[in-house]
Amino acid sequence: MTDESTEIRVETDDEARIELRELHGLIKRADEAYHGRDEPIMDDGEYDRRKLRLRQLEAQHPQLKEADSPSESVGAPPSEGFGKAIHEVPMLSLDNAFSADDIRDFDARVRRFLGWGTEDPLEYDAEPKIDGLSISLTYREGTLERATTRGDGTTGEVVTRNALTIPDIPGRLDGTPDFMEVRGEIFMGRREFALLNESQEAVGARAYMNPRNAAAGSLRQLDPEITKTRKLEFIAHGLGRISEPLGETQSEVMARLSEFGLPTSPLTRTCNNFNDMRKYFEEIEQRRSTLPYDIDGVVYKVSSVH
Repeated sequence: MTDESTEIRVETDDEARIELRELHGLIKRADEAYHGRDEPIMDDGEYDRRKLRLRQLEAQHPQLKEADSPSESVGAPPSEGFGKAIHEVPMLSLDNAFSADDIRDFDARVRRFLGWGTEDPLEYDAEPKIDGLSISLTYREGTLERATTRGDGTTGEVVTRNALTIPDIPGRLDGTPDFMEVRGEIFMGRREFALLNESQEAVGARAYMNPRNAAAGSLRQLDPEITKTRKLEFIAHGLGRISEPLGETQSEVMARLSEFGLPTSPLTRTCNNFNDMRKYFEEIEQRRSTLPYDIDGVVYKVSSVH
């Protein structure tokens, strides 16, 4: 099996079938280890290459694509240690972009979907993609009713008591719509990650591989008091279902969430064209090593929410 991200032609369906079977097993094991046990068996770069190869093979041999292909997966089934809840709006995964060409391809796909030409004005809001644990916060009449992990995208783990130990997640908000699902990321900063691993090693406990797994493992403790001792942070980046709109654009929505008392990324920027998108990507890549948290790319969203 190759690790190259460039397209490689497979001579026969039989050869493709063998490689697909191997990729299916490897990616499913990686998903379960990463999302289910917070114990990754490969680094993010290798995982992305394996998944890209899987999608390439499925595109070349569509008749061999399985109904349960991990190319469509966004996580892993919820564990038995927590209650479960169905997301009112599914929590989907995001494709990775590795270059300016990937950004251009994304813009082209969006324009085709909208039926817009290449010269039609189209704004995007861009922000760093923090490498943490995706969470959905359900507020009803301003009170946090439930906090749910992404899980498999449709059903997640209910971790409300643990989430309420995080200072960035208010139990009560004023002035909100009657019903509001806030989507965001729970993460651990690099400094806190280093301190946590020092304390783990001091008592002979297992060290975490990276901040993302430290955040996931800390949030999913059965004892909320342990979660409380881990300095986790939260940033809101979007909405699920909501009973009334918060604005016409992503920036307006984020401003309203900030007014409610929810933290949002100060690095968000509106891009008016492809050149703005490319420049933002290059700027974040240059600043990546100086950020206080890990990221795994940049997120672009169409600015209009309608």
